[in-house]
Amino acid sequence: MGFGPFLRLEELTSDVALIQALKERWDPECQAFLFPWGHMVPTLEDVVRITSLRVDGQAVTGTTYTSYQEPVERLLELEVRGERSSLVGRMALQTSLGIASVRHRTGEGQAEYLARLTEDARAVPAEEEGEAADRDLRRFLIIVIGKLILGTRGDPVGCRCLPLLEDLSSVGNYAWGAALLAHLFDSLGTSSRETGVAGFFPLLQVWVYYYLPSLGRGVARRRGAVPLLQRWRFCRDEQSLRRQVTMIHDALHTIPFGHVQWTPYVGESDAAQPWVERGHPYFGRDIWLHCFNMVVPLHHRLVARTLGLHQAAVEFPSQQRAWERPGRSFRGIQQVTDWTVRVLEQLDDWERRGTEVVSEATSDED
Repeated sequence: MGFGPFLRLEELTSDVALIQALKERWDPECQAFLFPWGHMVPTLEDVVRITSLRVDGQAVTGTTYTSYQEPVERLLELEVRGERSSLVGRMALQTSLGIASVRHRTGEGQAEYLARLTEDARAVPAEEEGEAADRDLRRFLIIVIGKLILGTRGDPVGCRCLPLLEDLSSVGNYAWGAALLAHLFDSLGTSSRETGVAGFFPLLQVWVYYYLPSLGRGVARRRGAVPLLQRWRFCRDEQSLRRQVTMIHDALHTIPFGHVQWTPYVGESDAAQPWVERGHPYFGRDIWLHCFNMVVPLHHRLVARTLGLHQAAVEFPSQQRAWERPGRSFRGIQQVTDWTVRVLEQLDDWERRGTEVVSEATSDED
């Protein structure tokens, strides 16, 4: 299914101060970070190189429902939390897999927790192929996707993707990495009063380590390892959270333009990264990202420098959408919605691989 390298990622301690400082620089109008030297935004190339998750293939979309009780009962043999809900209790899922004892430890990152969960789960599910084995596999995938890739805050695990897991032979065809990025963009757009970010935050950390190395937030630990997240560890800072956030803000105000590493992957060998080769047709393009009711634009033209191009001035009109998506709380959805119909134009854009980014600028001064 393509999750192998992702499930073998080692722990990356969360840098709460860095994530908070980045969140305060997020511009929801253009879906990018705004710095003194211009826009920056993680791209599909960053996702696939850092996490190994697939960014090509079918969009993670389909129909969302007012309640997921029927598919959860039928495919997982569990119950959702409430009549109109897409959430299942994490402990209920782990108990169903016989790994209830695997709990988050104090100071433990999500990746380390998942590594222990994976190790224990391998020994528990049914060994014989059949309905029981398929059910256990879906339960485990829901934890991986609903808690880590498309993570929610708090204990419950989201099950919006469960209909895509009914046919297990097709799970590997979906662009889970692109869905991760859409989910992350959506989470960054929440109120600045909300600390933290839902979703796979290690992507943002390692992205900063590569593009803004002068911040000194990460330390290389294993050169040559892939996916690229394997190469880094967080440089622990013992100062208070408020002090760290303030220092990061000050540093972002004063980093010289020349210290930004716009093309960090030049010279990187892709021989040991087949997931990168498959994703190449989606690199360097303006494209709509899909994760069910989260449909967000990736404006790659705002960061043409990451393609080795001169950055042209970009006219950025107010974002106009032909639809209004439901509120951030999935509990608020009041009707069944087929997103393959509701956002047909944006889905067609994904299937056409968006629009190639070019630049007519002849120098950085332009």
